[in-house]
Amino acid sequence: MKFWLLIFISPSLFLSVLPSKNLWLFFISFSISLGVAIKLLLNSPNNSNNNNKKLPPGPPTIPFLGNLQLLKNKTLLDLEHFLRQLHAKYGPILTLRLGSSTMIFISDHSLAHKALIQKGSIFSDRPPSQGISRITNSNQHTISSAGYGSVWRVLRRNLVSGVFHHSCVKSYSHGREWVLNQLIGVLRQHAESGEPVVVFEQIQYAMFSLLLQMCFGQKLDQSTVKKIEDIQRRMLVGNDISALFPRIGKIIFRKRWNEVLQMRREKEELFSPLIRARKDREYHQDGNGTYAFSYVDSLLGLEHPDGGRKLTEGEIVSLCSEFLTAGTDTTTTSLQWIMANLVKHQDVQAKLVVEIEGVVGKEAEEVREEDLNKLHYLKAVILEGLRRHLPTHFLLPHAVSEEVTLEGYVIPKGATVNFMVGEVGWDEKVWDEPMAFKPERFLDGGEKVDITGSREIKMMPFGAGRRICPALNLAMLHLQYFVANLVREFEWKPPEGEEVDLSEKLEFTVVMKNPLKAKITRRRR
Repeated sequence: MKFWLLIFISPSLFLSVLPSKNLWLFFISFSISLGVAIKLLLNSPNNSNNNNKKLPPGPPTIPFLGNLQLLKNKTLLDLEHFLRQLHAKYGPILTLRLGSSTMIFISDHSLAHKALIQKGSIFSDRPPSQGISRITNSNQHTISSAGYGSVWRVLRRNLVSGVFHHSCVKSYSHGREWVLNQLIGVLRQHAESGEPVVVFEQIQYAMFSLLLQMCFGQKLDQSTVKKIEDIQRRMLVGNDISALFPRIGKIIFRKRWNEVLQMRREKEELFSPLIRARKDREYHQDGNGTYAFSYVDSLLGLEHPDGGRKLTEGEIVSLCSEFLTAGTDTTTTSLQWIMANLVKHQDVQAKLVVEIEGVVGKEAEEVREEDLNKLHYLKAVILEGLRRHLPTHFLLPHAVSEEVTLEGYVIPKGATVNFMVGEVGWDEKVWDEPMAFKPERFLDGGEKVDITGSREIKMMPFGAGRRICPALNLAMLHLQYFVANLVREFEWKPPEGEEVDLSEKLEFTVVMKNPLKAKITRRRR
């Protein structure tokens, strides 16, 4: 899911680095002492050709450092608040200079539409990967990291026409049913014990198991699932500090570099046998005797646009890692936020139960996938959850492939453009009471929304334009299917004497600062 987002780290994303005091002082002294050398080595957008052009406004800069001094000791959540202040002062489009890099930030829905839809071919590139991220994405050979060109087109087309094709998604309905039954079985134990359940842990494992099955075409044992989940998590935690110094980061941050190399080897040791197992057979029969086409199957048959070669095993490992991260973390985070609001807003939960029982009845074993299109309030709840609590408040950074004018300002070729999707979904000019949780706004007669952004952009849970999340339909299916069945099976309430805390914390995605705990009671016996 978004959501095909946040899969790689580029120099433009080193805003998330939280430097220690010593590292910050080192950076300042290092930059000043070698400022002239850096200026000669890098293609700085601060050169004379750009100085005469009207860039979007922004705060004053310091030679060689740009605006780096303004970002001292800021996390991404701090940065978001800081950017709101800058947008209030300079407008909906602004410029920050980070060393030699020009970064453009856009917080307005109409400007986002002009850039991503009307001028989408120019705004669809990616900044070059630097430092450790070149290891994790096989030198930009993943869908999210690849530049806007032939490699990206081949990889994305393979995903959309393969495992994300509606016929293939439908073939994995038995996998979704199996994972749902496993999840409900665990939750029933909590319900019978009377102890509150930590929702995120249970949902995370269920969703990861499902995506592993789609990726490798088989159900993996719990031990293997946990090992893969652990290595995926460890590689996501931490920041690519080496991106601060792309040319010498490997030397300065040798320890971190070696740690990532070791984790990459561990990942390949786990993934490679699963990939080779698929390579050794033309198809795989699952327990029901039906054909199970997997993501790995599609990758093994894919030809690279560079000379028609096959993908290397390392490139397949990177693509599988991207598939698992993108399909699990954002969906799991969204599920937790949606369930948290259903626990907090008991009236919304009650209304949803009435709709579900009206469609499937009280005696049906589960809400089937065929029933979902009839559940209009359910879809409204999902959309409101995505609008109010986006799992990431920034799109992956875009880059412009040529100089372009937007809203009267010049954006130079190669500049990085960041879209503040959280701000777009909370815009008071677009949404009535934007910080309130009101699913009714998405029902007939409410605020009409095209979540693809093709006609207009009011919210961007899946991005927009050429880089829109290819898993949009799958993500919506998973969210609707699991929310419907969890709410139908159990009554969800806060533990006695506690309230739901909707405070945020930044991890790989924007998660609940205090993970949701709920007291659940079975609705049916």
